Amino acid sequence: MSKSKAPVMRTVTGKKKGFWYNVKKYRILLLMCLPAVAYFIIFAYVPMPGIYVAFTNYNYRDGIFGSQFVGMKNFQFLWRSGKLWMLTRNTVLYNVAFIFLGNALQIFIALLLNEVQSRMFKKVSQTIMFLPYFISAVLVGLLAYNLFNYDYGFINSIMKAMGGDGYQFYAHKEAWPPIMVALKLWQGTGYGSVVYFAAICGIDSEIIEAAKVDGANGFQKIHYIILPSLKGTIIVLLLFAIGGIMKGDFGLFYNVIGSNSVLYDTTDIIETYVYRSLKMNSDFATSSASGVYQSVFGFVLVLFSNWVVKKLDPDYALF
Repeated sequence: MSKSKAPVMRTVTGKKKGFWYNVKKYRILLLMCLPAVAYFIIFAYVPMPGIYVAFTNYNYRDGIFGSQFVGMKNFQFLWRSGKLWMLTRNTVLYNVAFIFLGNALQIFIALLLNEVQSRMFKKVSQTIMFLPYFISAVLVGLLAYNLFNYDYGFINSIMKAMGGDGYQFYAHKEAWPPIMVALKLWQGTGYGSVVYFAAICGIDSEIIEAAKVDGANGFQKIHYIILPSLKGTIIVLLLFAIGGIMKGDFGLFYNVIGSNSVLYDTTDIIETYVYRSLKMNSDFATSSASGVYQSVFGFVLVLFSNWVVKKLDPDYALF
C-alpha cells in the first residue's frame, strides 16, 4: 500500500495556499510573536559566537577571535580540578528536587484551591501564596540568615530559650540541602500552582457535573477526571523544566550561602563557581567552558527526555 499524502490546503479557486497567503492571514498572530522572536534572537542567538572563548586562552588585548586557540585545554582543566563532578551533582540533584517536589506541591495546592467554594478565599489564598515569588533573592538570604544565625537567629533563640545549646547551621554542610529546597519551594510554589489552577479551570465543567450525578466523590473526580486532564500540562512543563536542569538558581544560592566555603561541598553549583572564577581570577576561558558544558548537557537531556515521551505518547512530545 502506498503512503497517503497529507492534504494540501487550497483556495476556493483550487490554487495552493502559499507562504505569503498564510503570513497575510495570520499577520496579527505573527505580530504578537515578534517581541518573543526578537528577544531570543538578540539574547540567545546573537551571543552564540562567544562560545569560542571556551576554546581559547582569552586575553583582553587580542579579544575573542584574536586570542590563542587551545582546543579542549580549558575543559581538561575543569575536569582535572576535581570540581566538575561535585558541581554537576549539586546542580542536577537540586534541580531534580526543585522540579519534582515543586510540581507535586503545585498540583496539590491547585487541587485544594479548586475544591474551595468561596471565591474570596481563593483570591486571598492565591495572593498570599504568590507574594514570595516577588521577593528578591537578597531578602531571601537575609531571611535565612535571621532564621539560622547561631548568635541571634530565630531558631537558635528558641532552642536556647528551651535550654538547648543551639545548632551552628552555617558550620554544617549537611544541613543545607533540605534548607535550600524548602526556600525554593516556599518562593516558587504559589506561582507554579497558578498555572495548574488555570488548567483545571479549563476543564469542561459538564464532565465534572456528570461525574457528580453518577455519584463520584471528590477523590474519584480528582483521580479520574482532573489528573488525566492535567497530563498534557504536566508533561510539557516537566520537559521545559528538564531543559534547564543544569541551570541553577544563582540568586538564591549566592545570597543564601555567599562566600562560606565550608558549605561549598553541598551547595556549590555551576553558576556560583563560574561567578567566583570571574570575580577572583578573571578566568573567562574556564568560566566559558563551564557554561558550554552546562548548555550541551542540558540540550542532550532535553533531546533524550523528548525521545522517551515520544516513544510513550507522541501527542505530548515537544517536537
